[in-house]
Amino acid sequence: MEEKDLKKSNNDNANYKKRINQPRQQRNIPQKNQGKNIFLSVVVPLYNEEESLPELILQIESEVKNIPQARNSYEVIFVDDGSKDRSFEVIKTIRNRNQNVRGIRFRRNYGKSAALAVGFEKARGQFVATMDADLQDDPAELPKMLEKINEGYDLVSGWKKKRHDPITKTIPSKFFNFVTSCVSGLKLHDFNCGLKLYRRDVVKYLQVYGEMHRYLPVLAKWGGFKVTEVPVTHHPRRYGKSKFGFSRFMKGFLDLLTVWFTNRYLIRPLHFFGTLGTLVALSGFGINIYLTIEWFLGKTYLTNRPLALFGIALIIVGVQLVSMGLLGEMIAKNTLEQQNYNIKEKI
Repeated sequence: MEEKDLKKSNNDNANYKKRINQPRQQRNIPQKNQGKNIFLSVVVPLYNEEESLPELILQIESEVKNIPQARNSYEVIFVDDGSKDRSFEVIKTIRNRNQNVRGIRFRRNYGKSAALAVGFEKARGQFVATMDADLQDDPAELPKMLEKINEGYDLVSGWKKKRHDPITKTIPSKFFNFVTSCVSGLKLHDFNCGLKLYRRDVVKYLQVYGEMHRYLPVLAKWGGFKVTEVPVTHHPRRYGKSKFGFSRFMKGFLDLLTVWFTNRYLIRPLHFFGTLGTLVALSGFGINIYLTIEWFLGKTYLTNRPLALFGIALIIVGVQLVSMGLLGEMIAKNTLEQQNYNIKEKI
């Protein structure tokens, strides 16, 4: 019996030494975030990124150790947007060794905004970071962004000051950022940077759909939150290919129009339709007054002037626009009870 016990003890010691000498990334990391609220949530939307995920999680784990409050209080939420490769199998493997990792998988591809919306809903952190899964965003920027947000800001957006992207992507991006800055009044260099840090209140307030992820800083600013940016490191893409395309560029500008219109006129549609309708109707009225004066002076006949019909048409269109505004006001008034106002604090 003693010989068997001795052999068992030696085997146990050998297994322990083998396990303890394994690199950290090969060992199971115990789950420490059973509580409802934690310090830092990292939301990573992804699509066909199986090659980059193992390295990305190692980078995140390494950088979290440099944040004392997050070292034992963090979570990483991977949101697989209907990938066609083995991305979710890789996430399962990561989850098996690190219980701080959570995975969500869509049945089909819904888009980055949908992935962020679900990630924001599930995030439990006091601070919520987002980054892309293609290794172009650097998790090493998180400590710097936390320092910045603690200066009194609610959202810190990354600014890829030196980009490692093809010119077909950088030039449209600069134009997009310029137009968005002019329309929104928010002076940022890079609205669409995937690397951002939010306070919890911000992500629970934002409604993300369509291609609205491009305008999260704008939506946050219009919601009364303080927004700023910091320069961040941007790496060249190492795996896969970019999902950027002309169709996404056009959809982005259409969504910018949606953001601008709904935030300015959602609860006061008569201000828009009424103003436009009044201008159109006055134009038609002015045309017909001019033609009536000419007819009265005997300079023209109204029967052979298509301009008279055009003036009448403008008056009709103007009246219809004003009517649309009034109907919109009636609908808005009936939905005022459902209006959510962004309250900062109560005493």
